[in-house]
Amino acid sequence: MADAVEDITAKGGAVWKDLFSGAAGGIAQVLLGQPFDIVKVRLQTSAEANSAIGAAKAIWTKEGPLAFYKGTLTPLLGIGACVSVQFGGFGLAKRYFETQNAAGSRGLPDLSYAQYYGAGAFAGVANTVLSCPIEHVRIRLQTQPHGAARLYAGPVDCVRKLSAHQGVLRGVYRGSAVTVLREAQAYGVWFLSFEYMMNQHAARNRIERKDIPSYLVAFYGGLAGEALWLGSYPLDVIKSKMQTDGFGAGQKYASMRDCFAKTYRAEGLRGFWKGIGPTLLRAMPVSAGTFATVELTLRAIN
Repeated sequence: MADAVEDITAKGGAVWKDLFSGAAGGIAQVLLGQPFDIVKVRLQTSAEANSAIGAAKAIWTKEGPLAFYKGTLTPLLGIGACVSVQFGGFGLAKRYFETQNAAGSRGLPDLSYAQYYGAGAFAGVANTVLSCPIEHVRIRLQTQPHGAARLYAGPVDCVRKLSAHQGVLRGVYRGSAVTVLREAQAYGVWFLSFEYMMNQHAARNRIERKDIPSYLVAFYGGLAGEALWLGSYPLDVIKSKMQTDGFGAGQKYASMRDCFAKTYRAEGLRGFWKGIGPTLLRAMPVSAGTFATVELTLRAIN
């Protein structure tokens, strides 16, 4: 009985450590990535934005430098929670697989890389409950007209007006189906890539993972961020289009499938990769900062 209680306590402590370190990584992620993200969203959703440099210049000229952090409050609070859930969910799924593997024929807790992908996909799906409304509100705030023509006074006003159009599920949670697909694929690839590179480095140099230098943790984290977007970007484009779509008579896309079809007809395959340049530029420092912050936080509290 005492061993069971000790085991539950240990697992609970591990979950809280994952959640706390993830929250720290999420804050770092937002502060590093927000200027890149607003350029990406403008490229994905505006016909007037033809290049990353052009979109950035237009934002700077028409709206001023602070516009690059437009809509930051929502992700600063929300993405911190999202990344916390991502790392908490990944850690939970990873420990489940380890337990199953240890009880199996091999008697070893080591995960296969398919299991690493599965644990990451689980983390992404769990994260959707938070990420879908948070990203929807952020995108609405990032793409609304500037100055007196603005549509929303802030995040709370945006949620209220989206709910008034079609309710919480169809308004605030618009694009939830494609968000689930994107999150599962994106975070399956993200965690798989990072774990592969970290494990290979430790095995190649015959050291423990905790002995890998911080700069290499950041480098591998950055490469994992590139893999995340290359593996999921078309789904993100569709999500952005659906979450900036109008309501009622102004609505262009009836469904995720309709959005895919209309994007292909209007822009071809190229339309699914619009804005990939600034996204990949953003991915390296943002993902590097996230994994380095999480890893250092875990090392400090363990």
